[in-house]
Amino acid sequence: MSNFVLDLGKQTATFGVNAVYGEQQDVDGIRIIPVALSWSGFGGGADEAGNSGGGGGGYSIPLGAYIRKGDDLRFEPNIVSFVAVAIPFVFVVGRALSRVIRALKK
Repeated sequence: MSNFVLDLGKQTATFGVNAVYGEQQDVDGIRIIPVALSWSGFGGGADEAGNSGGGGGGYSIPLGAYIRKGDDLRFEPNIVSFVAVAIPFVFVVGRALSRVIRALKK
């Protein structure tokens, strides 16, 4: 049986940049390069009896795209993903601030 963790490491050696920046697309003379925030994790192990196992997972959030028209280059954010991330963040920050303010009043 081959070493699962080493095989997985070899397969994901170039995963970082390829996962964050997508392939360039040309649409009507406009160049688009998609951008995402991603993370992944892998693990594995073996016991004395020779049993081994492993697993992994990952997540990706599309942030937007770099758009180039002629000499103009700009970043266009993906509003839907920003709202999906911002709503829980604002909720947690609001709860934390309310508890801090309540503790300071006492």
